[in-house]
Amino acid sequence: MSLISIVTVNYNQPQATLALLNSILLYYPESNLEIILVDNGSFENKEADFKACCKGIIFIRSEDNIGFAAGNNLGIRKATGDYLFLVNNDTEFTAGLIETLVETIDKFPEIGIISPKIKYFDQPDVIQYAGFTPMNYYTCRNHCIGQFEQDKGQYDHIVAPTGYIHGAAMMLSRRALLKAGEMAENYFLYYEEMDWCEKIKKAGYEIWVNTNATIYHKESLAVGKNSALKAYFMNRNRILFIRRNAGLLQRCFFYVYFLLLVTPRNFLKYLRDKTPGFIKVLFLAIGWNLKNSVNSKQLGYNLK
Repeated sequence: MSLISIVTVNYNQPQATLALLNSILLYYPESNLEIILVDNGSFENKEADFKACCKGIIFIRSEDNIGFAAGNNLGIRKATGDYLFLVNNDTEFTAGLIETLVETIDKFPEIGIISPKIKYFDQPDVIQYAGFTPMNYYTCRNHCIGQFEQDKGQYDHIVAPTGYIHGAAMMLSRRALLKAGEMAENYFLYYEEMDWCEKIKKAGYEIWVNTNATIYHKESLAVGKNSALKAYFMNRNRILFIRRNAGLLQRCFFYVYFLLLVTPRNFLKYLRDKTPGFIKVLFLAIGWNLKNSVNSKQLGYNLK
């Protein structure tokens, strides 16, 4: 099998990251793997623990939290594999995961990037992802296929193009990477993998899913399932994605839709959920897009 580079990013979750490494070693103890771990400004440097768990691991430390895309890009630049498998540190592998995805890309060279089926770690019979529907660029809405459904085999044996990969687990070929380039780093968190899919499609490749491969995801350990940080970047980057990828008419429609429908709806939701502090970050997210270019790396949010 060709050399596969596994890239993962750790941010203050050493136990989750160690569990990931152990799951890789469980199923691939002597495989042709290059494991690259990027520590994204964690409070404690656990390099020794990671290297004790996984001998030969390539450890990269950023002194600051530079975000999901930039952290992964650090690992991508170090990777030498023919295939790069980017996985969240809060995932765990299953048998056959890597070879199934590699064999699929080998069989269908039009594939630029591919994801496996993703299931919830704490509810292993529940699906998180079995593909995405295409994006509606007028509303920036699409649907995650299978999410929250009990896995009864209804999405088994799907090996086909899909709207988008899932950022928790995505394998791409080096040839697609060289043609499409790295992820845009100014998203910081959320939507960067969808933007990457747009770049990969523009480079002439397709986005696929193979549900014969499975990975388990602990979801939102780093950000929290309901946080101001998540609310800010979900709103900010939804607008940014449309600014970067939609046509003029689509952008104009979306701006009206977001201001007249999404903004008041979110405002009321935050009040109902007793998270009124999220209202401020909603308007910060809108303000960032009014003041900054589509390539600006200004966060507009204090991470401290």
